[in-house]
Amino acid sequence: MPEGLPSEPPRELSRRLKLASLAIAAIYGVSLVLTNALGAAGWPASPHPGLHNLIGASIVVLSAAMAWVAHRDRLPPARLLDVGLGYEVLVAAGISLQDNLGPVALARPLHDISWLAILIVLFPLVVAAPPAKGLAASLLAASMWPLAFLAGIRWLGNPVPPASVAVLNFLENYFAAALALVPTLIVRQLAADVQKARRMGSYQLVELLAQGGMGEVWRARHNMLARPAAIKLVRGHALGLGRGAPDESLLRRFEREAQATAALHSPHTVELYDFGVTADGTFYYVMEILDGLDLEQLVRRFGPVPPERAVHLLLQLCDSLADAHAVGLVHRDVKPANVYACRKGLKYDFVKLLDFGLVKPAWRDHVGDSSLTQEGAVPGTPAYLAPEVALGSLDVDGRADLYAAGCVAYWLLTGQRVFEAKSAVQMAVAHAQATPVPPSRRAGRPIPPALEEVVLSCLEKDPGRRPATADELARRLSECGLERAWSQEDARAWWQANVAMGTGA
Repeated sequence: MPEGLPSEPPRELSRRLKLASLAIAAIYGVSLVLTNALGAAGWPASPHPGLHNLIGASIVVLSAAMAWVAHRDRLPPARLLDVGLGYEVLVAAGISLQDNLGPVALARPLHDISWLAILIVLFPLVVAAPPAKGLAASLLAASMWPLAFLAGIRWLGNPVPPASVAVLNFLENYFAAALALVPTLIVRQLAADVQKARRMGSYQLVELLAQGGMGEVWRARHNMLARPAAIKLVRGHALGLGRGAPDESLLRRFEREAQATAALHSPHTVELYDFGVTADGTFYYVMEILDGLDLEQLVRRFGPVPPERAVHLLLQLCDSLADAHAVGLVHRDVKPANVYACRKGLKYDFVKLLDFGLVKPAWRDHVGDSSLTQEGAVPGTPAYLAPEVALGSLDVDGRADLYAAGCVAYWLLTGQRVFEAKSAVQMAVAHAQATPVPPSRRAGRPIPPALEEVVLSCLEKDPGRRPATADELARRLSECGLERAWSQEDARAWWQANVAMGTGA
């Protein structure tokens, strides 16, 4: 099984976690009522009924909160899995504390099986974590018992039992943790089989490459062709949609956007192979798989690039934008993470612009509009937001992309964003009102004045003072009068020295 595969499909994980936490809440809720009713009727009660009730009520509240988090399904799968395992440990702590409110039985140790052991064995059937992570969570859950045992002695005055009795009680839960590996491995394998069977159109998912708040990117293979591909999945809730299939107007809009993107001709626009929507409302599109890294990673890992390399990369970005603007498409989310530098055949530092007009959060506010690229509909990323977009203007055209291209150039040359802010709102206000510091003051290296002038012209607040088109920006970049150009020999030498190719990342 590929290492990147998650333990189970995201929606299945949230559904199971919700059901399990609701079941635990119900069990403890009923247990609280019965325990207090039987205690009132004269049955033996806990030595500390108040603490017993407080712990039980805490588990009910914690379980209800876990069910709510799982039901909202807003967390990425990996984060939701970690939250679920943390929930297991907290419930284990509550069970352990209740077990140790009174002294440990001396005559017949292990006469009764602790609910903690049952939780440890059964929880992996609900949350199929990777074996190492699942075992770590089980061992941590088992360790709650000896900690609670010591707390009972220290703070409740429980007598210290013989060492053999204490060890037997400890080992019960650690044996359960070891036994929990069996359901973990079984469910893990079943989940892997389900994942291998997942198909998007004619493509089969093979390996998870990346994931974030909007969705996931997978390596995929075609069922009939040898061509590899990348599939981007965008979960419906990330678009502000409810559960289930999206409405027809949104589907038609997604189809028009995808078809328009697929029709672009620039070699510097990522090639789109296929697109669609699954039955559960997950949008997906299939694109060429790229061998390299995006400009965000490039600068974070290796620092700002020389001016001649920045110009080389920006000229290719301009080619993609010019092609799109010519047919009326505005990207609206140009940023370093969406500009990929890769190897294409024998060429290095070959730029590909990603995510062109596909599936943006603000669609839900404009799904009835017949316009393919609705003015002002997509807010983009705050750190690369044109002032007119930040101010909510409806008069947005390709010059908003050129502003963002200037922000990308600033990042390449300085390793810093044009503006820094603590919140998205503050960042938007800065783009709308603040004057950018010239990149030469922040770069730590000389920047040719002509190049700096071009970058600052892209960052003008008034769109009319920016380059009018991507072609004009490319012309001005070409006329910066740099001492030397970035050649293919330079690019090949840099990549071979710094980046292991062939990863298809």
